[in-house]
Amino acid sequence: MTLNLCVLTPNRIIWDSEVKEIILSTNSGQIGVLPNHAPIATAVDIGLLRIHVNDQWLTVALMGGFARIGNNEITILGNDAEISTDIDPQEAQQALEKAEANLSKAKGKRQAIEANLALRRARTRVEARNNNAISD
Repeated sequence: MTLNLCVLTPNRIIWDSEVKEIILSTNSGQIGVLPNHAPIATAVDIGLLRIHVNDQWLTVALMGGFARIGNNEITILGNDAEISTDIDPQEAQQALEKAEANLSKAKGKRQAIEANLALRRARTRVEARNNNAISD
């Protein structure tokens, strides 16, 4: 038995295919979803989406959003997302270094919050790239 997974952002469809299972970062922690999972709607946190398909685990960097799970269908509406193989490792590392520098230079609460979010996004992209397709 499989799940139908659709990952959408405002600009494009990231994934629309059958999968064996997923691991999703939510605001209350990671959840694993297998066929016949209980229906749920949840907020998605900045983090990794791991997709089990064709005896491999693929990784997607998700930048928050919402997910709806039910009847073996998963729909994820993300603010932004990138499949790990589409991430340039050098650019991701440079963005991480820039985000770390901006956090240390942040003045005031608002700048600190924005810099921290940018840092979380940059770390997620680097982590996704480093966790590229992993075989079972």
